[in-house]
Amino acid sequence: MADAAAAPVGVFDSGVGGLSVLAEIQRLLPNESLLYVGDCGYIPYGEKSPAFIRQRCRMVAEFFREQGAKAMVLACNTATVAAVADLREQYPHWPIVGMEPAVKPAAAATRSGVVGVLATTGTLQSAKFVALLDRFANDIRVVTQPCPGLVECIEAGDLNSPVVREMLQGYVKPLLDAGCDTLILGCTHYPFLKPLLTQMIPASVAIIDTGAAVARQLQRLLGEGELLAAGPARDAQFWTSASPEHLRNILPMLWNKSDSVRSFPM
Repeated sequence: MADAAAAPVGVFDSGVGGLSVLAEIQRLLPNESLLYVGDCGYIPYGEKSPAFIRQRCRMVAEFFREQGAKAMVLACNTATVAAVADLREQYPHWPIVGMEPAVKPAAAATRSGVVGVLATTGTLQSAKFVALLDRFANDIRVVTQPCPGLVECIEAGDLNSPVVREMLQGYVKPLLDAGCDTLILGCTHYPFLKPLLTQMIPASVAIIDTGAAVARQLQRLLGEGELLAAGPARDAQFWTSASPEHLRNILPMLWNKSDSVRSFPM
């Protein structure tokens, strides 16, 4: 099992948002070698059909398997909703971890009984999100806020411009006005706006995202399969379906500098 445990973990997102999840995985599992594919040439996924997203996810899964990955993390809410069940059916013995908005921990954390959700339109309209609300939000009020445009700004490396500030302020205000004391970041891109967000909300409002929970789930699955790496980890490798140069330019803002950025097939 030693050779299998030394294999890398593949992490996939429609763009650069999954780098927030990659950071949580590296923090919890520093011995793991990491591969990352950002399907930046097709972002945003929220405007794509489920069939298209499933096709892209299958392509990335096959690529990770060719690279010898021992597990796959779908670090994208939209891709999880569209494709995780399909991938698990196709690869029943391969650990696959998906995302979901953190409704359960937010319901446990709220004191006012009002939880706000910042998410993409696609996530908020998904059956999976509705099912989460039915399961965990019976005793609380959940106020949802779609955030069109935020993902595109983060993809461009814009985390703090007046445009982003005004946009985020407009999305957060209705949630605060509704009495939310807990905010769910329902998209893997949004943790990169935490520094800006904390300037706009009272210190008493909790911010919850799912990156750390995903890392713990990956740790659990790898542990069950005796696949936890002993290390040392190799440098993370990156692929993008858009311009590698663009990803190289924004990686220092969102991860750290890396020369290992290559083209992924369109």
